[in-house]
Amino acid sequence: MAGKPIGIFDSGIGGLTVFRSIAEKLPEYDYIYLGDNSRAPYGNRSFNTIHQYTWECVQWLFKMDCQLIILACNTASAKALRTIQQKDMQALDPTKRVLGVIRPTAEVIGKYSKTKEIGVLGTTGTVQSASYLLEIEKFFPDLKVYQQACPLWVPMIESGDYEKPEADAIINLYLYELMRQSINIDTILLACTHYPLIQDQIKANLSPNINVIAQGDIVAQSLANYLQRHPKMDGQLSRNGTKQFFTTDDTKEFDRHASRFFSAPVTSSFVSVTEFSCK
Repeated sequence: MAGKPIGIFDSGIGGLTVFRSIAEKLPEYDYIYLGDNSRAPYGNRSFNTIHQYTWECVQWLFKMDCQLIILACNTASAKALRTIQQKDMQALDPTKRVLGVIRPTAEVIGKYSKTKEIGVLGTTGTVQSASYLLEIEKFFPDLKVYQQACPLWVPMIESGDYEKPEADAIINLYLYELMRQSINIDTILLACTHYPLIQDQIKANLSPNINVIAQGDIVAQSLANYLQRHPKMDGQLSRNGTKQFFTTDDTKEFDRHASRFFSAPVTSSFVSVTEFSCK
C-alpha cells in the first residue's frame, strides 16, 4: 500500500505536543512531522511572512504524499490557514485538506469554565489576529475572553531555557498581566502548542482552582471526528503505524526534545528551507 501519511506541521517543537496526542488517539495511521525550527518563532512575524513560510511547508508535505495536513501551530492557523484553504488549495489541489487548531479548541473551551470568563495565552501574532475572540464568540457568545501575548515564551522554549530556574520570572510576568484583567478567570487556554512544555510551571504560578487547558487531546479528538465524517479522505490514508520526523534546523537538538515527548528514541532528518517552494 502506497504511503499516504497525515502531515503535521509546526514552526518548531511545540507541535510535538499535538502530534503525541494524535498518535496516541490514532496510532494506526502513518505520520510525517515537519518542524520549521530554523525560522522559529513565527509569532512576531508579519502576516505575509507567516503565510509564505507556512505555505512552503504545506507544499513540501504534499510532495511527501500527505493528503491531510494539520497546522499544529496557532500562529499559522490564525494568520495563514484561511488563505491556504480558500485560495491556495483551490489552485493547487482542492481534494487535499489543511486543518488548523483554533476552531476545534474554540468549539469546546467554554465547557471548562464555570465563571464564563477565560484567559487565552498566545503569541503576539495569534493575539493580534483576534482569531480566538472571533471563533469562541460563534460557539459561546456569553463567554468573556481575555487575551495575553507572551512573546518571550516560544524563544525560551525553543532554546531549552525553560528548564532553567530563571524561567519562572518570565512565566510569571505574563500570567500576572493576564490575571490582572479579571479576578474571575477560572480557565486558561494555552493557545500555542509550545506552551504545554511549561504547563507545570504555569500551574505552579496560579491558584489551584484555575483550569489550564492544552490543545493536544482536543485536536486529536477533533481529528478522529473529522475522519469519521469524511470516509473518502479516511480511505486514502495509509495505516502502517509509522512516524517520520523532519526539521529545518539541528537534528540532534530536535531529537532530544522529540524523544522526551514520545518516550522512545526519535531520529529526525534534516530538510533545508532551500528545498521549499512557494508559488
